[in-house]
Amino acid sequence: MPPFRPAPSWLADAVLYQIYPQSWADSDGDGIGDFAGITAHLEHLSWLGVNTVWLNPCFASPFRDAGYDVSDYFALAPRYGTDDDLARLVDEAGRLGIRVMLDLVAGHTSDAHPWFQASAEDPGDHRYIWSAPEPGGTLPPGFVRSPGSRPGGYLPNFFDSQPALNFGYARQDAAEPWRQPVDAEGPRANRAALREVMDHWLRLGLSGFRVDMAHSLVKDDPGLVETCRLWGELRDWLDTTHRQAALLAEWGDPQTSVPAGFHADFLLQFGGPSDGLPMRSLWNNGTGTVHEHWAQREHCYFEAEGRGSAETFITAWRSAAALIDDKGFISLPTSNHDFSRLRCGPRTAEQLPPAFAFQLTWPTLPAIYYGDEIGMRYIPGLPEHEGSVLEPTYNRAGSRTPMQWDATPGAGFSTAPADRFYLPLDPDPDRPDVASQRADETSLLHLVRRLIALRRDTPELGSRGSVEVLHTGYPLVYVRGGRFLVVVNPRLAPVTFPYEGAPRPVEVRGVRVRDGAIEADGFGFGIFAL
Repeated sequence: MPPFRPAPSWLADAVLYQIYPQSWADSDGDGIGDFAGITAHLEHLSWLGVNTVWLNPCFASPFRDAGYDVSDYFALAPRYGTDDDLARLVDEAGRLGIRVMLDLVAGHTSDAHPWFQASAEDPGDHRYIWSAPEPGGTLPPGFVRSPGSRPGGYLPNFFDSQPALNFGYARQDAAEPWRQPVDAEGPRANRAALREVMDHWLRLGLSGFRVDMAHSLVKDDPGLVETCRLWGELRDWLDTTHRQAALLAEWGDPQTSVPAGFHADFLLQFGGPSDGLPMRSLWNNGTGTVHEHWAQREHCYFEAEGRGSAETFITAWRSAAALIDDKGFISLPTSNHDFSRLRCGPRTAEQLPPAFAFQLTWPTLPAIYYGDEIGMRYIPGLPEHEGSVLEPTYNRAGSRTPMQWDATPGAGFSTAPADRFYLPLDPDPDRPDVASQRADETSLLHLVRRLIALRRDTPELGSRGSVEVLHTGYPLVYVRGGRFLVVVNPRLAPVTFPYEGAPRPVEVRGVRVRDGAIEADGFGFGIFAL
């Protein structure tokens, strides 16, 4: 396959912002966020400096997994509004210089999708992975009994209501005849369907897709060779047909996904050779959403006790960045809809400024999860809602609560009675909100805005500038582009680090450079011009 075209030029300067649409802003008083609510609050993003938004899935769905169970890729869920509502959102965002990306669920559908309902009645349909019943009527492990007249069962990806689309198996086995090759009729039809879905929405003005579980399409694929080939073909098509569109992966392994064809990949709480350890080594303090199989092999770096090290993250980032070079980007999120917010468990609001100072000055694409810019909390103990609970210790609802716009009882999210809200509000009477922080220039929100503006106006602090790391303990010290010194101290205790020079403060809180040393107060940070 020939080399891919360079990534769209706009992506290098992207500051991403993830909106969970049912929780961001409700315009019609039904307690669920919608497109019109997002449009009404785009000024917040413009003021903040965000230039790229991606929305969690907003296609038609029975919402057994919060929209990740799609029943029609070409129709929008009525809870969010109409095609015209989305068009108005995209148009108004564009007027403000903000691009809008959608979430593409590529590997499975809802069991309510017409494709699946037809397949459950037709043994000749291979859009999904079906097995015939074994002697005695049993099914192979992992398969779910057919809901239709078709005998046997289907393979789900996650919940039983999410049948896996058939993109083939990299390895065949005569004892498992459901293992079709990647070039069989069903897998070919599904690859064509992905192009049709992407083409439809891109022609309506969307700027690209974040692809859900992008690494999981081809089954039993050692080294993900066939999965990478699949995405390479799609990237080649995209380069020819929609050259300004971006493709972002939920893969968690940029050094594999970017060469495969993605323009960028998120560092995640899973993925890659160490199952997401690089991101977790920064943020995961053992509270909020925690998979039982995660071994807490080390303390995270951004904790008050100061028992971690940034070395784990930096080593992994260096390895991935060296392989990617200028072919694409690594994205570092503050959080996401599946993972604990920055402010979670013992991590307090005063610990967030150094986290944002790091995230917005490191050479990655920053992705801000909605509400993290004001320090919204992960709310523990919420009831299961739309598939939010994966394990007893992994309840995603705590990261999906309504956006806090103001200090009114409904937080400016909705005029509906509180018991009709998509999820309960943070019950803390001192919960942060946009209006209060916007009125306070010392707030986290204003700091995030200044950091974004500094990044935008200073190429050396962006995604392509160089980085020289001077210290990975406390404080973390690095130089960007040979011109800016960055100091971050996420722990409560003050720290010092030897340093000769007299740099000029640019954005500083609790850090001084004097007498041959850097002195950093607890939770201090500083950006200095050299």
